Amino acid sequence: MKIEFAPRSVPLQRRLQTASVAQWIFSFLGLAQCCTAAFIGLLFTRFWLLSALYAAWWVVDREKPSKGGRRIQFLRNCVVWRYMRDYFPITLVKTAELDPRRNYLVGFHPHGVLAAGAFLNFCTEASGFSELFPGITPHLMMLTLWFRIPFLRDYLMSGGLIPSDKESASYVLQKAEGGNLLAIIVGGAQEALDARPGSFTLLLRNRKGFVRLAIQNGTPLVPAFSFGENDLFDQVKNPRGSCLRRIQHFLQQIMGISLPLFHARGIFQYSFGLMPYRRPICTVVGKPIPVQKKYKPSDEEVDQVHEKYLNELSELFEKHKAKYNVPEDCHLEFV
Repeated sequence: MKIEFAPRSVPLQRRLQTASVAQWIFSFLGLAQCCTAAFIGLLFTRFWLLSALYAAWWVVDREKPSKGGRRIQFLRNCVVWRYMRDYFPITLVKTAELDPRRNYLVGFHPHGVLAAGAFLNFCTEASGFSELFPGITPHLMMLTLWFRIPFLRDYLMSGGLIPSDKESASYVLQKAEGGNLLAIIVGGAQEALDARPGSFTLLLRNRKGFVRLAIQNGTPLVPAFSFGENDLFDQVKNPRGSCLRRIQHFLQQIMGISLPLFHARGIFQYSFGLMPYRRPICTVVGKPIPVQKKYKPSDEEVDQVHEKYLNELSELFEKHKAKYNVPEDCHLEFV
């Protein structure tokens, strides 16, 4: 393999951008293990009281993630996120106004490998969410198991992340004063197995739980498509029905998370590594789809709204794809 090293004249700003993305990727991948090890390890040192006090706090605060979390605005505005934004770069585009007196449920597509666009746009202020949508407080749903890890749970809540369960979602959507936006990566971790450059396959055809949730709460649905999200990494070929794909599905059922075999560039060279490519991501937020509130919607009513959502998402994609260098003959594929 031929290794091409980055030129020495790379500006300091670009190095800071690369460092910020590396910090985000590697800290997230190892943070769960480090937090768990620190919590257990402290119990066997003279600092055992720290873990004991945190455990007591954890019991008292155990319901907080499902009650909207505990965001820390200072961390959402941290400069490291702006460097991460400029690395790709990542932009957020508004196509319609959102009334701060209403709550909204946003379907985010696609998942990509690491959902970089979803994290940066909804869990930080790097792309100017509060300026684009004044009076709206964003929340992004994440696998519940991550909130069971000591210390990590508090880090996740600081950015506006909440567990991906019905209780947490309903708490956000039922706020009488409005002004809340709940973002759900509908395809979930399973969709990450299809994330590769040029792929527009969405795991959405039979994903209707978010639609039922919107109807039960009378919450408008908002489609959002993140152009470039699948272009950040290459992935080992794993077509549906292949041995590798079956193994990945089996591990996902056991662990609750998918394990895509991805690669891109390195930190100091551009040939191979776990750093994402420098490719632009543009998350386009569509217009709200009105939903009539009904506590127990029938399957037919859910199907009707779901079909309307698919049509609106397809229209959003077709309307904007030319701006982001998507070939004219490429269309969304729902599976």
